Amino acid sequence: MARARGSARAASERGVDPALASTADHDRLERSDDSQALNPLARDVEAFLAQRAATRGASEHTLRAYRADLLELVAHCAALEITDPREVTARTLRGFLYALDERGLARPSIQRKLSAARSYFQWLLERGRIESHPGRALRTGRRAKRLPGAAEALEIDALIEACDAETPLGRRDRALLEFVYSAGTRAAETVSLDTTDMDLARGIARVRGKGRKERLVAIGSRARAALEAYLSDPHRPRPSPRAPLAVFLNARGGRLTTRSLGLIVDAAARRGGLKRHVHPHMLRHSFATHLLDRGADLRSVQELLGHAHLTSTQIYTHVSIERLRQVYEQAHPLSGARDSQRSRRSPSAQSTPSPTGEPHRPPKARE
Repeated sequence: MARARGSARAASERGVDPALASTADHDRLERSDDSQALNPLARDVEAFLAQRAATRGASEHTLRAYRADLLELVAHCAALEITDPREVTARTLRGFLYALDERGLARPSIQRKLSAARSYFQWLLERGRIESHPGRALRTGRRAKRLPGAAEALEIDALIEACDAETPLGRRDRALLEFVYSAGTRAAETVSLDTTDMDLARGIARVRGKGRKERLVAIGSRARAALEAYLSDPHRPRPSPRAPLAVFLNARGGRLTTRSLGLIVDAAARRGGLKRHVHPHMLRHSFATHLLDRGADLRSVQELLGHAHLTSTQIYTHVSIERLRQVYEQAHPLSGARDSQRSRRSPSAQSTPSPTGEPHRPPKARE
């Protein structure tokens, strides 16, 4: 534990988030201390994760999520005195899913854990460690389609304007939010951006997405201006030796973390008076939705988002259609929603001035 505290203190001096550093150190120490006691299931989990990192370019975030999900399964099996992967059956996995459901986990979380288990056992099967796949026939039910939340353009403006451009941190936050909304990048792509990845004169940047795939994203004029102001700021922290090329720096000169990005977005939302919870990925959702709202074609949006499959991008068409339906119901004189609102109004409410200064008038009856 003392080693972890010392490492966290050193991480702070390097400009690295101490909370994240201490967590990583704790996990590493815990794994090394328990390495001798690992059962075959747990040892295979570590080998599986190493293979994913080496051959598929899985990010640290992805590996961390896989490890947490699979070690939960290992613990469940250990409670049943199952330590060999060949002893795991469909019934074992079904009991694991039932236990997760009893804990009140949301269906998407259970689905994610089952997906991790399926990938793990498929890997074991391909290597001859097991003779049959225990999770092949398991299902958790159809996952409810949840539309991604997108902020309105005015909300995005309020979010960005809440960053004080008169202070060094405010200039950084403005450049950060302008870039995320302009380019539609993921949190990890944003914080890993280097100065050598950007060509502000041409308005493009190279980002590294899932599986270490690279793509070019556009930087709009407002984002370019904000980035130029931030990068040329004499009060910008000096980059630390561990992050000499990082674009977005913390107060100590270290590279921003995804957690820090989330805190920055949340603080800007509160200062801007936004009533909803805003997170970095909502800016990406808003980027895609606003492009489609304004006539961008689906294939172009897919390329800008870095989606491998068009089906991942198509969800945003549902968002745009839903927004159009809401506009229709609020604005069309013969929509059912407008009729119900009119029936609830009092005579005095019907003469309330409109934004143009003229009173609302009921539509004339058709002859």
